[in-house]
Amino acid sequence: MSASLSFEALQRRMTQHLDVPQNATAALDARLLLEHASGLSPTALAMQAKQDAPAALIQETDALLALRLTGMPVAKIIGHKEFWGRRFYVSASVLDPRSDSETLIETALAVLPKNVPLRLMDLGTGSGCLLLTLLAERPLARGVGIDKSRAALSMARRNAHQLAPNIRRRVALRHGDWLTDAPLNADEPVDMIVTNPPYIESRAIATLDRDVRLFDPRLALDGGADGLGPYRKLIAPGLQRLKSGGYMVLEIGATQADAISKLLAAAGFVDIARRQDLAGRDRVLIAAKP
Repeated sequence: MSASLSFEALQRRMTQHLDVPQNATAALDARLLLEHASGLSPTALAMQAKQDAPAALIQETDALLALRLTGMPVAKIIGHKEFWGRRFYVSASVLDPRSDSETLIETALAVLPKNVPLRLMDLGTGSGCLLLTLLAERPLARGVGIDKSRAALSMARRNAHQLAPNIRRRVALRHGDWLTDAPLNADEPVDMIVTNPPYIESRAIATLDRDVRLFDPRLALDGGADGLGPYRKLIAPGLQRLKSGGYMVLEIGATQADAISKLLAAAGFVDIARRQDLAGRDRVLIAAKP
């Protein structure tokens, strides 16, 4: 290692180290890791590009590079991920918010009226990114997030507190297994249920990219033998929890639209429609209660 490196040279060196076959985002990863280690914004880094980086910073970035080269996602290293223009904290107990899930937000917002009171529910809330984003976009809405993992609920609670006081006051986070807990059945009906449940077939988990396989919680990935187990548990009870005319919005695997549409129709949902992500893959189903 050279005696000194400019910020610009350091970022270039980081990118070179991360440019390995398993990583298609080397340049982005390097920038995010350098921003995290230095505490500098992109603008500040650009202004200091030709200045020497402190030796301690170079050592710290070397440690971060070593973590990334094990397959640990950048979000898990730096502890947060951007989603729908907001920062959400993450940990080993939750999935990192993914751009694919923004398709669900887009789908939900298209049918949620503005400036009216609403009740929303998020099943398997994880980091809370879905529910909290919808509450931020619909300021008169209130919501409940349910998760089987207490560690995930702790992370969702942290995110609710860091976003804004007016969001924190409008969300309740509860420990539960989908909608099977008796206390939840006494709640008043909701206008919308959203969920991104585990939908990977159990046998396929071993084939996932190591970023996911090694660092995401299996509880949030494993959808059972055919990947549809959670949908079978939540769709029919979800219909009962919705108001008449309410919506269920589900994230799905790219090949599951037909099978899950049949489950929705069998439960009594109508107006079932699919939405594609930016790659053109089926990603979301939306269905209405008659």
